Amino acid sequence: MEKNSKPQNQNSRRNFIKSSATALAGFYFVPRHVLGGPGFVAPSDRLRVAGIGVGGMGGGDVRGVFNSGKVDFVSLCDVDDGRAARSVADHPKAKYYKDYRVMLDKEHKNIDALTISTPDHMHAIQAMAAMQLGKHVYVQKPLSHDIYEARALTQAAEKYKVVTQMGNQGSSGDGVRKMMEWYKAGLIGEATKVQCWTDRPVWPQGIAWPSQPATPPEDLDWDLWLGTAPEKPYVANLIPFNWRGWWDYGTGALGDMACHIMEAPFRVLELGYPESAECSVGSVYVGEFQRGYFPESCPPSSHITLRFKRNGKEDLEFHWMDGGIQPTRPEELGANERMGDGGNGVIIEGTKGKMMCSTYGRDPKLLPTSRTSEENVAETLYRVPNGESGHYNNWVDACIAGYGSQEFKQLSSPFSIAGPLTESVLMGNLAIRSYDYRIPKAEGNGYDYPGRGIKLLWDGDNMKVTNFEAANQFVKRTYRDGWDLGV
Repeated sequence: MEKNSKPQNQNSRRNFIKSSATALAGFYFVPRHVLGGPGFVAPSDRLRVAGIGVGGMGGGDVRGVFNSGKVDFVSLCDVDDGRAARSVADHPKAKYYKDYRVMLDKEHKNIDALTISTPDHMHAIQAMAAMQLGKHVYVQKPLSHDIYEARALTQAAEKYKVVTQMGNQGSSGDGVRKMMEWYKAGLIGEATKVQCWTDRPVWPQGIAWPSQPATPPEDLDWDLWLGTAPEKPYVANLIPFNWRGWWDYGTGALGDMACHIMEAPFRVLELGYPESAECSVGSVYVGEFQRGYFPESCPPSSHITLRFKRNGKEDLEFHWMDGGIQPTRPEELGANERMGDGGNGVIIEGTKGKMMCSTYGRDPKLLPTSRTSEENVAETLYRVPNGESGHYNNWVDACIAGYGSQEFKQLSSPFSIAGPLTESVLMGNLAIRSYDYRIPKAEGNGYDYPGRGIKLLWDGDNMKVTNFEAANQFVKRTYRDGWDLGV
C-alpha cells in the first residue's frame, strides 16, 4: 500500500489545481482500428477511474462502474482500511491511499474520472477538488450536505466541462420516463399536488450525542473521517451507517431517500427551486410534558411542505413525509392494493386524475390502477439500456464520449438536474433545523423557538431565506480549520 505523505496546505492546493487543470493532455492511446477484434475495447475507449470511499456503498459503486467492462481502477482511497479491503483485493494494481488530497496530488495525471461515495459532509469538497482538475465525477446521493454546496457543484460542472452523475439510480429507470410521457399526454391533467413518503430513518434519530468517547478502530483514521466536520472525540455506533442521523455528517431521512423518491415528480413536473418550505417535526419526550432537545440529531419523523411557483400554472403543493408517516390513501386505490411499495412511494394528483409509483420511480401506475393497462401512450423518451442497472454505464459511456457528446446529453442525473433536485431536498432540512433554533427568553426563564409555526420564504436564485434570518446559517456551514471548498 502507498504510504501517505503530509497533505499540502490550502494555498499550495489552489496553486496546484490551477497549474494542473490541463494535465490530461499528452497521453497516447493505440487507436481502435489498429487493434480491433470483436468485443474488444481499445485503450482509447477505456476510462481510468479512482474511487474515494470504496467500502460499503462505495464498494458497490466501484463494482458497478467496473462491471461496465470499460474501466480500469488505477487508485483507491478510503479512511477505513477494513471497509476498503474488498475493493483493494478486487483491484490489486490500483494504488491505495487514505487521504484523497494525497491521491489527487500524486495520481491526477493517471486519472480520468472518480467515484465519490463518502458520508454526505465530504461529498462537495472531494467532488470540487476533482472537477477543478478536469476530472469527471460520479457522486453518491445526496449530492451535497448543504444547499450552497449543491449550487457550487452545479456551477463547477459547467465551468470545468466535466461529465457528472449523482448516484440515484432510479433516474435511469424506465418508470420515471413512462410517468413523464403519461403526464405530457395529459392523462392526469395539470398537476396540483405531490405526496412523497418513506419509512426511513432506520437508524437512531432524535437522540442525544453519546456522552462517552470510544477508541477508534485501528483501521480507521478518525481525523480524516471527520474532514470538514467539527472536531469531536470518536464515539461508538457512528460508523459505518448511523452518521446519517447527525447533522454534522448526514442529512437524515431526506438526504438518504428523497433523491430516490422526489426525483420522479421533480422530473415529471420539471420543477425548479421552491418558493417556500414549512415543517412539522416528531418529538421525543424524556419526561412528563418534558420534550427532549437534541439539536445535533435529525428528528425521528417529519412532514415537509414545499410550494413551487410555475409560470402560468397553479402553484404546486409538494409534501414529504418520513419516519413512517404516510398520506391518506387515494379513493381510487382499492382497499387491498398496496400504496407505493408499502414503506415508500409517490402520488401525483392532477386535475384529471392521479398517478403513483414506488421508490426509484419503479412500478408506475395510473389510478385507478385499471387505467394503467387501458392507456396506450407512445414511448418518446430515450431509455437507458438495462434501466436502473445501466446507471453506471450511462455515466461511463458519457465520460468516454466526452462533455457535450450525445452520450453526455443522455445522462440521467447530471449535476444540472441533480443539483437543483438536491437543493429542493435540502430545503426540507432547512425548515427542520430552523424548527430547532432557539434563543433565551427575555425574562431569562426558558427559551423561545422563533422558527416554529412559520413558513420560510425562499429566494432560490440568491439562496436566501427572506423572512427568518437565523435559517440562513444552515444554507452554508463553516468547515473545520484546514478544509476549504476552494471556490
